[in-house]
Amino acid sequence: MKQLIKAFTVFTFYFLLSTSSQAQPLKQSKGFTHADTLRGTYGPTRDWWDVLKYDLHVKFNLKDSSLGGYNAIQFKSSKNEGLMQIDLQEPMILDSIKTSNGSGAKESKLSFKKDGNAYFFTINNPVGVVNYIFVYFHGKPRIAIRPPWDGGLIMKKDKNNNPFVSIACQGLGASVWYPCKDHQADEPDSAEMHITIPNDLVCVGNGRFRGKISNGDGTDTYNWAVTSPINNYNIIPYIGKYVHFGEVYEGEKGKLDMDYWVLDYNLDKAKEQFKDATRMMKAFEHWFGPYPFYADGFKLVEAPHLGMEHQSATAYGNGYKNGYRGTDLSGSGWGLKWDFIIVHEAGHEWFANNITSKDIADMWIHESFTNYSETLFTDYWYGKEAGNAYVQGTRKNIQNDIPIIGPYNVNQEGSGDMYYKGGNMLHIIRQVINDDEKFRQILRGLNKTFYHQTVTTKQVEDYISKQSKHNFSKVFDQYLRTTQIPELEYKIEGYKLSYRYTNCVKGFNLPLKIKFKTEQWIKPTEKWKTLDLYPEGDNSFTVDPNFYIKTKKVN
Repeated sequence: MKQLIKAFTVFTFYFLLSTSSQAQPLKQSKGFTHADTLRGTYGPTRDWWDVLKYDLHVKFNLKDSSLGGYNAIQFKSSKNEGLMQIDLQEPMILDSIKTSNGSGAKESKLSFKKDGNAYFFTINNPVGVVNYIFVYFHGKPRIAIRPPWDGGLIMKKDKNNNPFVSIACQGLGASVWYPCKDHQADEPDSAEMHITIPNDLVCVGNGRFRGKISNGDGTDTYNWAVTSPINNYNIIPYIGKYVHFGEVYEGEKGKLDMDYWVLDYNLDKAKEQFKDATRMMKAFEHWFGPYPFYADGFKLVEAPHLGMEHQSATAYGNGYKNGYRGTDLSGSGWGLKWDFIIVHEAGHEWFANNITSKDIADMWIHESFTNYSETLFTDYWYGKEAGNAYVQGTRKNIQNDIPIIGPYNVNQEGSGDMYYKGGNMLHIIRQVINDDEKFRQILRGLNKTFYHQTVTTKQVEDYISKQSKHNFSKVFDQYLRTTQIPELEYKIEGYKLSYRYTNCVKGFNLPLKIKFKTEQWIKPTEKWKTLDLYPEGDNSFTVDPNFYIKTKKVN
């Protein structure tokens, strides 16, 4: 789902966001290793085979935080034989790999070689034929230190001393707890979870509940399934003393099941606080188009951490408070009108879960749009000026430390500025388009055009420029690929205004809405331009505050 500074609250949020889900932030690497390349590259051990389905069977031993089982991976390939890579992070242990004859029956054992957290083996499979591998594993996963930011297995107790267990692994990777093809470029088209736990607890998973099996040994197996493509890191079980309530929402694509799973003693609070879920759905279906996973339903699930965008099972841990843990990260006051985690994390269903970046370096696609969803939610329910005040207020959290787009092929995102700076960049684009209906149709068009797909930054940038009929390439370069904030130098001589851009990429050409005697648009470049106006009127000069730039008056 990653970052910020200035006050302790904002600092904490910085490490929460990013993503999403608050997406979980990765630690910035000072140097990349062979292991980083194995994890982050979609190369010759990955690009020739396509994951169709994960069928995950796992038994949790809550007494010693161990787990084990197998993942039946359904796939098809583009060549008859190749070297395949499966990822499973230490200290988890991969026991064996078996293949089938194409019918799904377990057959021959495969020999493999281990290279850090990656396992390699050669497999024969006719081109285009669906086959399975069965990957058996066990161990004690890394325990999360400060979830969701520093993730792993989360082993907590609720206030009644009952187990309260889940996992948060964005950035860290799903291979922290189960074997998979751990790269965002290839999502399974569907997934099942069969989770075995003590029979006095409840397990909630992604998608639809497909029943519970009593095993006769003090354990039950809960079966959950999603029928849509899903990110590896979104496949997550929640284990605890859960109770359920729900409702049916009349959405753009018909009836949508909205289900809520909370700890038993929080039921009354949840019934009040989760009213924001339908408000979120109404606002985001307006701006972004239909909820992308009607087939799998929508859930909020109380989690033993702050929150994450686990597809169709959003993790919620905001303490049943408005704002971000009761605070307004914008300082505008509007952020206390709604529950931050419900709005932000559910916003990721459109940007992160429906549209997913192929490389984590492009995670701005997840976080910038979802950060801006907070502004659009505020705009929808409280008006445009409220939305403007909210997004402008978030600028105090921008660091301009490193570029928003990170290094490719090493599983590393860029700056946490993908949140607030990225959101303000989208606000700028909205101002330049200067037509909210067209802007809305672009957002909806993104979700329709790239429905259930993984994408690159270039695809998103090109789509926005093409649909808006405005070339935003230099705006993207400026705000995503540099730490420079463009500065408009200006001077006033009588009734003449002269202006130019500095501290910008070559060719930067962002149009600006200004007020100088009258409200109007100017088109600055790096060269001085002059605007002549009648001498009457106020000679004061201002740039519309909806544009995130600096201004400097010069002689």
